[in-house]
Amino acid sequence: MQTIISPLDCKRRYTYADYYAINDDNRYEVMEGTLMMVPAPNTSHQRISLEIGYLFVQFVKRNGLGEVFFAPTDVVLSDDVVVQPDILFISGERAAIIGEQAVMGAPDLVVEISSPSSSFNDSVRKKEIYQRFGVKEYWLVFPEEKVIEIMTLEHGLYRELCSAKDEGTVSSKIFHGFEVDLKGVF
Repeated sequence: MQTIISPLDCKRRYTYADYYAINDDNRYEVMEGTLMMVPAPNTSHQRISLEIGYLFVQFVKRNGLGEVFFAPTDVVLSDDVVVQPDILFISGERAAIIGEQAVMGAPDLVVEISSPSSSFNDSVRKKEIYQRFGVKEYWLVFPEEKVIEIMTLEHGLYRELCSAKDEGTVSSKIFHGFEVDLKGVF
């Protein structure tokens, strides 16, 4: 009996075209050519995503700022970097990057809700990728620690704008007047 190996199984570096051709029910990201399976989030993660996302959607709609999307929305940063941030925002001025199948370029703001298994990826690898591709504001949420950290891009590097643990508020630089109370999130 002959085993048929698809071209995807033989490749060392994946592209967006390879990724897009995968026909299964799994979630993936392509991180600098490496295909990575992304597990489904747990219910705590989904609650936090809903709380933060709801606040974003209300603020963005009320102020006519652009659009908010949720995972699993493909964000194609380059031919070998495709991510699915938990929450992302595209300003109205940059709406042209929103395609039918994917966002084709860096969002203005990205939120990643980290888990113990994704902490390194979110805090180091994705942070470096989002920084390199020009995501203006990066929110890292750590549910187990009840922490939100917000970084903004200044001269090509992320600088911490604000952070809070357990209680207090965090605010956005690109959403003037927008604050999130941690008690409402966690």
